[in-house]
Amino acid sequence: MNDDIKENDKVIDLQRGAIGHRAIWMGLTYVKAREAGRAKEAEEYIRAAIAQTGIIQGNDIKDKCADPNNVECFADTFLTDTTVKTFAVEFAVKTADKIEMDFHHCPLLKAWQDAGFDAGTCEKLCDMAMDGDRNIAKAMGFDFKLTDTIADGCPTCKIAFSKKA
Repeated sequence: MNDDIKENDKVIDLQRGAIGHRAIWMGLTYVKAREAGRAKEAEEYIRAAIAQTGIIQGNDIKDKCADPNNVECFADTFLTDTTVKTFAVEFAVKTADKIEMDFHHCPLLKAWQDAGFDAGTCEKLCDMAMDGDRNIAKAMGFDFKLTDTIADGCPTCKIAFSKKA
């Protein structure tokens, strides 16, 4: 993760802190269940909850989006200036058909690492958390692609939303 990302912006710092705090809840829920021999069940419940959250958020974004079939419009609705700064998002492509982004910072991963979770646990939690984004895309009727992740040791998370082929 790019630890050089220092916003020195109270709103961004608060947002990162709030996201990180909730990431700890998620992480500890999974870790405690795993310690009790219930990792599989915990993962199923966590994924289902996160997926449902993604559908709820996706439907809300779709309702707020001036043109929900336009991926650029979706990006402008979903990724507010605060969100872009919070995750240090850089757009590689931003058109009506597709957005491709590099996320240089992840407050969830930072929180999990700061809590001492091992790399494998962080990778698992990251993949579970991405079920939210996968289901935002589903609610919007878009394809979702996640290639690189910081949790897997890549310099950025590479995420794309696009119109269905």
